[in-house]
Amino acid sequence: MAPRLDANKALLAVIDVQGALAEAMSGREALYTSLGQLILGAQILGLPMVWTEQVPDKLGPTIPQVASLLKGQDPIAKSCFSCAGDQRFTKALSSAGKAQVLLCGIEAHICVMQTAMDLVERKYQVFVAADAVSSREASNVHVALERMREIGVVVVSVEMALFEMLKDASDPRFREMLKIIK
Repeated sequence: MAPRLDANKALLAVIDVQGALAEAMSGREALYTSLGQLILGAQILGLPMVWTEQVPDKLGPTIPQVASLLKGQDPIAKSCFSCAGDQRFTKALSSAGKAQVLLCGIEAHICVMQTAMDLVERKYQVFVAADAVSSREASNVHVALERMREIGVVVVSVEMALFEMLKDASDPRFREMLKIIK
């Protein structure tokens, strides 16, 4: 049985949503909307977040639509495809003390997938928000999600993940969550 997302156990990793690469993503407008909803929802739920940029001197900074939501936090610049290959990322993950990692970002078939693989190997419960990941080619997203599922990653949607962690419509944060989803 697949684990359930739990706001008390989860951390959100926002992976490499940068510059011209982000602009080249399949379904980019829907991706940007989903990323915004996920980040805002994670903030409502009090999830810690880790934010990465792949060789930002070459690919550029995180797009403003995402960076503006992550104020007060600095991205971790990396060169390895897997975030787990960077010591600052693994230190931030370890410091947060969470057993679950919810992934979003780009590209699904490279950095997101390799991060998922490494985190599964390290015994984290890994989730990926299917509507908050993309690649230049939509077919690569499909293959990446399939492969991640095969190694034990739980595939969710943004709305599914947020309401699973919220748990109850009587929660005082429910109305706030509805505002970002609708």
